[in-house]
Amino acid sequence: MNLVFATNNFNKLMEINQLISNKINILSLKDINCHSKIPETNPTLIQNAFQKAEFIYEKFGLNSFADDTGLEIDALFGEPGVYSARYAGEECNAFQNIQKVLKKLDGISNRKAVFKTVIALIINGQKFSFEGSVHGVITSDLIGENGFGYDPIFRPLSYNQTFAQMSIEEKGSISHRGIAIGKLVEFLSDTNNYKNI
Repeated sequence: MNLVFATNNFNKLMEINQLISNKINILSLKDINCHSKIPETNPTLIQNAFQKAEFIYEKFGLNSFADDTGLEIDALFGEPGVYSARYAGEECNAFQNIQKVLKKLDGISNRKAVFKTVIALIINGQKFSFEGSVHGVITSDLIGENGFGYDPIFRPLSYNQTFAQMSIEEKGSISHRGIAIGKLVEFLSDTNNYKNI
């Protein structure tokens, strides 16, 4: 099965391809000649994920999926949440987002957080969603070189490494995105779920 992954984020595309491997043929936006900036203007992760998947399905008529991910920090009342990718501003980078989080948490002992990913899938007009989450804590400094986004400051519970210290395979086996992708792959592996659509 061919599925378009509605993202311009190269890191997400690479991670998804690693997690899915040969189970599904993932097409990038470049593969389908889509050079548009895909809108992401909704107040929730699931609405944003469907907005992106619907954009591809409606414009190109191709089965597609998209994800949206948010880091929710207890002491910041759920921030950055849906604004995780642009927490420090529209044109910011991951390092600036991390610095804003660390500055806001300076002197705060409660560093509990949840990383959530929602995947929206559209096959022949039918909509499905899958969610993954992982609880952890925010470290006081950046630790590790791997991964992307908030990975250098997120340490999952029961682990002594941040996501940025883990290999893609190790992170994928326990991460919010890995859990959501696992549910997507399980769903797609059983054609009874969508063969009559």
